[in-house]
Amino acid sequence: MLRKLYDRVFALARSKHATPALAVISFTESSFFPVPPDVMLAPMILARPDRAYFYATVCTVASVLGAMLGYAIGYFLTDVGMMILTWLDKADTFEASKALFQQHGAWVILIKGLTPIPFKLITIASGIFQFNFALFVALCAVTRGARFYAEAFILRRWGPPMLEMVEKRLAMWSVIGLVVLVGVIVAVKLL
Repeated sequence: MLRKLYDRVFALARSKHATPALAVISFTESSFFPVPPDVMLAPMILARPDRAYFYATVCTVASVLGAMLGYAIGYFLTDVGMMILTWLDKADTFEASKALFQQHGAWVILIKGLTPIPFKLITIASGIFQFNFALFVALCAVTRGARFYAEAFILRRWGPPMLEMVEKRLAMWSVIGLVVLVGVIVAVKLL
């Protein structure tokens, strides 16, 4: 089963629909969708290392545009933004987040944009708290670009040997990945 899923992801990564799918996932992840673009970006880079930086650019541009939508949801549709935050189980931290944004808004955007924490939390909150829009867009471009270009660099440079190692022991690496994912989720919940 794992091998079939793995093969499907790589088939999509090599398909003519891969780049538009990457853009859509990256755009929606920054505003309302829970799946990070890395699930498409990494296999696409591994499938076509020569296009790594092009894919990072697509991811960055789409993510910043999606962040602008997330900001607009928070700014113009505060009730919808709060509903999304409630759905993501983050509405109860609203007051603490507001104080953090008032003191360190730029740092919050820069740091959280690099992490696997859902970026939509930051974009919607930025709109709700009426963070400076021009600065918000600039910070999103910096933090998302840094994340996706770093991923592109790492996978382009060391990806093929890593891919060979993963393919040989797919089940073991899947378990390790699942353990790391659960650890990150637990750490995020505790923050």
